[in-house]
Amino acid sequence: MEIIKTYNNVNRNNPSLSFGISRTESIYEKHKGKPDTPHRHDFYTVLLIKKGRGTHTIDFKEFKIHDNQIFFLSQGQVHQIKEEIATHGFSMVFSANFLIQNNIPLSFIDDLNLFYDYGESPPLHLSEEQLTKLVGFAEEMILLYESDIPLKEQSIGAYLKLFLISCTNLCTVQEKNLQKVESSNTILKEFKNLVEQYYKQWHSTSTYAEALNITPDHLNRTIKSLIGKTAKQYIQKRLDIAAKRMLYFSDLTTKEIAYELGFNEPSHFSAFFKKCTGHSPSQYKKNS
Repeated sequence: MEIIKTYNNVNRNNPSLSFGISRTESIYEKHKGKPDTPHRHDFYTVLLIKKGRGTHTIDFKEFKIHDNQIFFLSQGQVHQIKEEIATHGFSMVFSANFLIQNNIPLSFIDDLNLFYDYGESPPLHLSEEQLTKLVGFAEEMILLYESDIPLKEQSIGAYLKLFLISCTNLCTVQEKNLQKVESSNTILKEFKNLVEQYYKQWHSTSTYAEALNITPDHLNRTIKSLIGKTAKQYIQKRLDIAAKRMLYFSDLTTKEIAYELGFNEPSHFSAFFKKCTGHSPSQYKKNS
């Protein structure tokens, strides 16, 4: 059984809140620079970094923290921040419920392609001009958050939407055929939903392609054009992350994990895991 520390509420002191924003230097001071244990959130997280040094590990992949960065974390991703110095910037957290309450469709988040999953969460690197623009939005949100003005949440929702649209404009490759882009985003969204539901049972690209009524080649090309990896690589990464979580956070045996993840033989799972990581499951558990 997994024992990953999970934060279910945006605000632990007030579960009714569905949005929060803090200055990262205040969080550093509050915790006296000590990192939290690896954990996950049942909500979205955005970290806008003006100045900082350290590491940010997301689903077992380590990224260096530098100045002028922004990280996006999806619900359920396991992460840990280790700061060498106090990071200056903003931490924003919001739930799906916050989006719904502010008439922002959940599909809006999927269409942005900012909140990647399973190790595909590299930070965006910002120019000074881009950073200044995003910091401006963040400052407006924190002022609203700390106020008692009417329609406060709706105002924050409007700024959050502008903030996220600005972010996606920084990394979107312009595509002349907008209909093609929309079709590709729909395939990606449906594919990711299917993987989340069936990754333990369906291990092949062809199974997902059949469910989507497209060819495996078309599925692979579409997914790679949007996230830089093929559908097969995405499926394997989902299995790889699930296996690492079980090995790291649970006391399940390799055999039990193999069957839990849909492998007919533990040896097949061991070979798959070694191909992905370069280590056997037992070596990985021991090293971790």
